[in-house]
Amino acid sequence: MKLFTHNMLTSKMIRNVQVGYPLKLCASEVKITPTDFRPGFLSKVIPKIDWTVLVEAVNSVGNTEPLPPALAEDYDKNDDFLRKAHHALFEIEIEVITGEMECPETGRKFPIQNGVPNMLVNEDEV
Repeated sequence: MKLFTHNMLTSKMIRNVQVGYPLKLCASEVKITPTDFRPGFLSKVIPKIDWTVLVEAVNSVGNTEPLPPALAEDYDKNDDFLRKAHHALFEIEIEVITGEMECPETGRKFPIQNGVPNMLVNEDEV
């Protein structure tokens, strides 16, 4: 699972959960997979993500290259910033052998196995 995917996931489908975001991430293994750097595409993706949540996720998986705490004003023209964002969003892949994401409101845990989060809920939870 890429951190880009994590940035979009919520547990709002659980009964009585108002926000369910961001899910707390606990990863046991992280893999870096180089991908082509496409600054034009990245400039269009960045406004759609929650930067603070991405920074927290990068910190939680133990990435050695931290992200700037705030979104740069000129991010679309800042090559260094775009390369760091690209690395965080598209090159860091979480491969969880035994891990989970946790709803911040209910504590409900969603397992991640073989890089795939299981966001299915029980009938009594909806």
